[in-house]
Amino acid sequence: AIILVQGVRYWALLSLGAHWNTKILVVPDAELIKKGPYKWLKHPNYAVVMVEIILLPLLYGAYWTLILFTILNALMLSVRIRVEDKALREHASK
Repeated sequence: AIILVQGVRYWALLSLGAHWNTKILVVPDAELIKKGPYKWLKHPNYAVVMVEIILLPLLYGAYWTLILFTILNALMLSVRIRVEDKALREHASK
């Protein structure tokens, strides 16, 4: 399962190509990527991270880590995704 998840991660990164980065950037005149896993998921790399945060602690029986990291990741993603989506909406309206 972990190998499959990593395959999805690389597929997402390869689909973004040179546009992949860790920052929230809006590139003028760039089109929204709609290939690879982005055809079906808006944030496939975040889905990969969520699955990893569940699988890896389960693999080692680290249930408290699973609970804590799931909560912290959900809080972080709720902010990050909201900011990313706002940036994309503003870019699309220009």
